[in-house]
Amino acid sequence: MQCTFLGTGNAMATRCYNTCFALRDGDKTLLVDGGGGSGILAQLERAGIDMADIHDIVVTHKHIDHLLGVIWMVRCIARQMGRGAYPGEARIHAHDEGITLISVLCRSLLDPGETRFLGGRIHLIPVADGETREILGRPFTFFDIHSVKAKQFGFVMADAKDRRLVCCGDEPCRPPAEKYARGADWLLHEAFCLEAEAERFRPAEKHHSTVKNACELAAALGVRHLVLYHTEDSDLARRKARYAAEGKCYYAGDLHVPDDLETLSL
Repeated sequence: MQCTFLGTGNAMATRCYNTCFALRDGDKTLLVDGGGGSGILAQLERAGIDMADIHDIVVTHKHIDHLLGVIWMVRCIARQMGRGAYPGEARIHAHDEGITLISVLCRSLLDPGETRFLGGRIHLIPVADGETREILGRPFTFFDIHSVKAKQFGFVMADAKDRRLVCCGDEPCRPPAEKYARGADWLLHEAFCLEAEAERFRPAEKHHSTVKNACELAAALGVRHLVLYHTEDSDLARRKARYAAEGKCYYAGDLHVPDDLETLSL
């Protein structure tokens, strides 16, 4: 399986796209979040991902930098369905509040020809805390990250060898959710900025982590591979090197700081 990071920036990033990614297994693709708008369409095109291969979308929470791109996905998938260019069905998985909001936004903003597939070939599927569903032929267990801002779910994906990929959304993995991340093979975790630049970016005020915070947590939880994303975008040319240098002071595992459109083999 491969993970392509369509965007790696925080909500206000302008030099890279908002954080979202695609998990690809052969001709099957899962999109996790959609970023803040129609830019998701360009990122998929640049990544060489055919929208007709995306049949599952997971939405972690309702913030506009994660949700609005999903509305564009619904619009484009519906148009492809109308032209006979999209085979099968599409499924959008989110907690109950997210599903309600997606439904309201789609029915309020899209044309009737685009919403006619909702509830038919485009399924809005609510998931509960601790619930396991099969996606991409693998078990996905959803969990509440106990956000202090908006209800948000992460997930654990396991394979046949019980290797686990854990996505914690875009806030720190808090103690109630640590049981899901402990011993993970891959942990996808936000890191708003360097610890050395915390005074400048003030991540704690936004309920985010520094690189140091995320790396110390991954070390404590025994994570094998750590991916840092949802960052500020002031120095993208040097972000990978600077974040990796600070991270290695606190985490001895395999550390990745991907750029937009970078792909990791899991």
